[in-house]
Amino acid sequence: LARHVLLQVFKLIIRKGLRLRNVPWNKVLADSLTWAFPVRHLVPGTILFSVSSFLFHVGAIAVPLFLPDHIALWKGFLGLGLPAISHTVADILTISTIVCVLTLFMFRLVSSRLRVMSRTSDYVLLLMVLLPFLTGFLASHPNANPLPWKMVMLIHFLSANALFVTIPFTKLSHIVLYPFDRISVVHWQLRPGAGDQVAKALYGDQARI
Repeated sequence: LARHVLLQVFKLIIRKGLRLRNVPWNKVLADSLTWAFPVRHLVPGTILFSVSSFLFHVGAIAVPLFLPDHIALWKGFLGLGLPAISHTVADILTISTIVCVLTLFMFRLVSSRLRVMSRTSDYVLLLMVLLPFLTGFLASHPNANPLPWKMVMLIHFLSANALFVTIPFTKLSHIVLYPFDRISVVHWQLRPGAGDQVAKALYGDQARI
């Protein structure tokens, strides 16, 4: 993930150079925040999908970082004393995340527009995110868990580790790349004549702009 960030910084500073001085950074920041809380970007017909995606991200970030049991691991490994959420809040966020993952999965199956844009990896990643949350919830509620506790915890640990390993090599890398994705006003600053070159590459010498 650090490599991804360094490459993005390199592209911005080295390749864009002096052109960065003219970037409206205040506007870029404001646009990034509107996408972090995408109320203004909801499109009729996609509201349920958008809300599910937003709530999914809230749970996917909050529970791994701020669950008291996880904080003990963070503190033991990195010495980080993060603020904790209550187990009740963690349960609500976990259930919300599970429901949202299933909703997003079904949307990709049912919606023809989303199905065309989806790859096998999109479905696999959703299931990979689902498994640690599902097993974590079952492990923390033994009375509702029909499976052996040790087996559920083993699956929880292994699936979470697999997810961590997968992050830098998949779309999940937007965990750190999100701020760079939002500054398209910078990335799409093409050099003079670039439009002609793109048209020629797409349509050959007969391209007309």
